[in-house]
Amino acid sequence: MAALVRFDPFEDALPDFFKAWPRRLWRENELEIRIDVTEAEKEYKVKAEIPGVKKDDLNVQIDGNTVTISAEVKKDKEEKNERCVRQERYFGSVSRTFALGSAVDEKAASAKYSDGVLELTLPKRHNGDTRRLAIQ
Repeated sequence: MAALVRFDPFEDALPDFFKAWPRRLWRENELEIRIDVTEAEKEYKVKAEIPGVKKDDLNVQIDGNTVTISAEVKKDKEEKNERCVRQERYFGSVSRTFALGSAVDEKAASAKYSDGVLELTLPKRHNGDTRRLAIQ
């Protein structure tokens, strides 16, 4: 004989929807920096998607093999109709830090931003300054 099992449609049929629902509301006003990193013999190429941010609000910092991309976000949204006016604002900052396999030559690095995509060209630093120590 089969055991009776209680069926709850909100828990059993749609559990992922109700668990993710609050996160979907929160993430509507949140900005994420999505990156693609490719490596060639002499350089790294980084493509970072940062839609809706002005070029003046972007900042890129390089420290050895660590790269930090940060942005100041300012979003305004206004909806008007006959009965009400709704305004939504989001101000804040977002950043993304990642490490590369070798150090980056900061002086030769370049950046380009257009259509919401930041493209970085990060040449690898050659360790030509190594010195052999004489053993006494």
